[in-house]
Amino acid sequence: MDIVFIEKYNMLPPGCRVLCAVSGGADSVYLLNRLLEMSRQRGFSVCAAHYNHCLRGAESDRDEAFCEKLCRELGVAFLSGRGDAAAWAKEGTMGIEEAARMLRYGFLERAADALGADRIATAHTADDNAETLLLNLARGAGLRGMCGIPPVRGRLIRPMLMTGRDEVEAYLEKRKIAHVTDSSNASDDYARNRVRRYAVPALRSVNAEFSRNAARCAHLIREDEAYLESLARAFLDENLMDGTLPAKELAGLPGPVSSRVVRLMAKGCGQQHVDAVMALALGEGLGYADIPGMRVVRDQGRLRFGEKMPAVISERAIQPGSSVAIPEAGLVIRSQIVPDCPEVHSSLNTLFFNYENICGIMSCTPRRDGDKIRLAGRGCTKKISDLFTEKRLDQLQRMLTPVFRDAKGVTAVYGFGVAERCAAGPGNTVLRLDLLKEWEKAHND
Repeated sequence: MDIVFIEKYNMLPPGCRVLCAVSGGADSVYLLNRLLEMSRQRGFSVCAAHYNHCLRGAESDRDEAFCEKLCRELGVAFLSGRGDAAAWAKEGTMGIEEAARMLRYGFLERAADALGADRIATAHTADDNAETLLLNLARGAGLRGMCGIPPVRGRLIRPMLMTGRDEVEAYLEKRKIAHVTDSSNASDDYARNRVRRYAVPALRSVNAEFSRNAARCAHLIREDEAYLESLARAFLDENLMDGTLPAKELAGLPGPVSSRVVRLMAKGCGQQHVDAVMALALGEGLGYADIPGMRVVRDQGRLRFGEKMPAVISERAIQPGSSVAIPEAGLVIRSQIVPDCPEVHSSLNTLFFNYENICGIMSCTPRRDGDKIRLAGRGCTKKISDLFTEKRLDQLQRMLTPVFRDAKGVTAVYGFGVAERCAAGPGNTVLRLDLLKEWEKAHND
């Protein structure tokens, strides 16, 4: 094993206790033996665990018995566990490989706790890393996918990532150390097996050191990825405010940094979703982009990353003395009755109505076909759709502009004003509506 690589990631410090995951195959048997050798030199202790996925019948039981016998002969504390990976996959509607992996790693974490281990070592080799790179490349992965298998994740360590299978086989053969063979490794049913059996040998014919070269490449890419992500996190630390980011500043970042900012804000999004958010950042006015699990809304020069919302306002009643949220538009409406109001001056975010002229309950709705309003002080009646056209509102803005109405019809349009028939004057009993952005409400509260 590559000691420099192990030390770089502080995988095996003196005094630690390492749980070695053993399958019985060549790689894990090599790892267990090498860890025992190193433990005597470096002052750490070793224990082991095996998980039986119950996928290969008697062969799976053979592997479990082999691992138990091996650890007994080596004097290593050992735990085993088992689970029906196929049944678990069916119940969880996932692939068998994914189910097996989840069961295995869950067991290893519990086994480490039971045996007092602060490290869990798995026998992933340089060849495994090369196969992962090729699989991710075939699936269209970006730079992060080309980082390969992470050397360390929590207490999970992979000390063999710079070790090739040829080194493993030579070590075991020289010392006549037995191991078992998983018959499923010869099957072409799994994509990784096909890459291992056909793609890797073809690339080795070009360069015999392909696997180690791929591992070194992944290591360099991982360092570049870590640096780019640090720049993205620094931008978030400086600019993230109440779940919003400044659109122009985000759009002005270098592409490799801005894409990582978006991915940090929206876990699990693909490149097409990053592109959609960046296009949104370059635009103006009100707009939105739907990405997995959320909607990103552009408003007043900022991008708000939040829960996915419907694209049309739902009708909501306005009850005097209460607040009502309009999450589709990112607004909260506060209403109150003001008797003998001395000053009335409606503005973009504050609307004053003569309460006596409101017929029935007022509600907030989207625009409806045929809606008209005679705005106070305008002297003419217009279709709301014409008002939107004059102001050059796009389709999204039209859908997200609140329209207020009572039993007689439209009473006001957000951003345009109050209807003449219910406009308030000094001394009237006034229904006052304050329309606040959600983050303004949170700040004021």
